[in-house]
Amino acid sequence: MNRQELVKQIKEKNSFLCVGLDTDLKKVPQHLLSEENPIFCFNKAIIDATAPYCVAYKPNLAFYEAYGLEGMKAFEQTISYLKSSCPNHFIIADAKRGDIGNTSAMYARTFFEAYNVDSLTVAPYMGEDSVTPFLSYKNKWVILLALTSNKGSADFQLMADAQGERLFEKVLKTSLQWGNEENMMYVVGATQGRMFEDIRRLVPNHFLLVPGVGAQGGSLEEVCRYGMTLDCGLLVNSSRGIIYASNGPDYAQAAAQAAHTLQQQMAALLKEYALR
Repeated sequence: MNRQELVKQIKEKNSFLCVGLDTDLKKVPQHLLSEENPIFCFNKAIIDATAPYCVAYKPNLAFYEAYGLEGMKAFEQTISYLKSSCPNHFIIADAKRGDIGNTSAMYARTFFEAYNVDSLTVAPYMGEDSVTPFLSYKNKWVILLALTSNKGSADFQLMADAQGERLFEKVLKTSLQWGNEENMMYVVGATQGRMFEDIRRLVPNHFLLVPGVGAQGGSLEEVCRYGMTLDCGLLVNSSRGIIYASNGPDYAQAAAQAAHTLQQQMAALLKEYALR
């Protein structure tokens, strides 16, 4: 999916919602455990319920790898189902890959050829040659970790050098030499608040993938006030707040309601800050 297609979906749906498919068998409704593939069964119901309200889905690989071959089978089934039932939705594989060049090339082949997802989260720590193999695929996106939502982000990402430049700023400035607004996004946690102003000074037009709204306490309004661009420029992810809105038989309906509520908030914020 290219940038123009993504922006079109945002405009048509009045939504920049990404639903995170972090499926944990300890949290899904217990009656699903008798299904042959409970992870995929849960995901399918969530997708069917939330598709009208979101523009993207983000399965987190850790939640599938944890269950071995059966988990990866569920991941593959989920991707296939998304492609057949939601062909206009943006698919993010949240895998945070990044290694020496030849290894990254194989990771890129895995996600962009074998699974054929639209984008992949990538860790920048090993530098240019660990990232550029992912950028050689047309209409595929690297989503580079920049300033994350977890408490430990301050351990390294906010460290400043002698000139006062913080590590996340170095990541943004350096990575601009590798990719562009058509193939690179950045992860910026919703809990970072006004730091979005600092982010936008360096990458004024790149899309940002924003986790941390909902269960982690990030403010959607604050994210939009400081981070939204004229064509939105945001994909805001919610995982637990949507997919675990209920653990009873009504789990899909509850997920739909939670997604719809967020979509309505997003529609109002788009009217206020973007798409003018």
